[in-house]
Amino acid sequence: MSDDRTPEGDRPVVRDAVSAPDAEGRARRTTRRFPRVTRDTARPEGSGRAVPGAASVPARQWPILAVLATVALGLLLTALDQFRVGTLLVGAALLGGAVLRWLLPGVGMLAVRSRFTDIATYGVLGLAIVLLAMMVQPDPWLEIPFFKDALHFTVDN
Repeated sequence: MSDDRTPEGDRPVVRDAVSAPDAEGRARRTTRRFPRVTRDTARPEGSGRAVPGAASVPARQWPILAVLATVALGLLLTALDQFRVGTLLVGAALLGGAVLRWLLPGVGMLAVRSRFTDIATYGVLGLAIVLLAMMVQPDPWLEIPFFKDALHFTVDN
């Protein structure tokens, strides 16, 4: 890279640039190294508004608001001595977020990473919370013998 100065002396002149152009269409660097300072990040796929821009902010972000409201209701039920029902609701909210991310083309702030990563994360965490809520003692709704044996192995020894 040549570090010749412009007649004004304020910016170096870049020659034979191989990088992508900046916002003005000019290439900025000739190296393949990443810049030290990140200037911009790409938005996740599907992070566009869920409804047109003329709608109010809550209407544009309804998918994340639906998931957060369901989680809040589940946490409230958990705090009011309805542990199993509350945690089932939290897990169902995450599973619902995974379904929304899968079905809708634009989900606003519910999109965090790529579509696959979001669906996998919401789905696995939601399923784990639902299964654990169903196995809570006393009187579990779901019994998995492998987990019971693993618990006895770790506690008895």
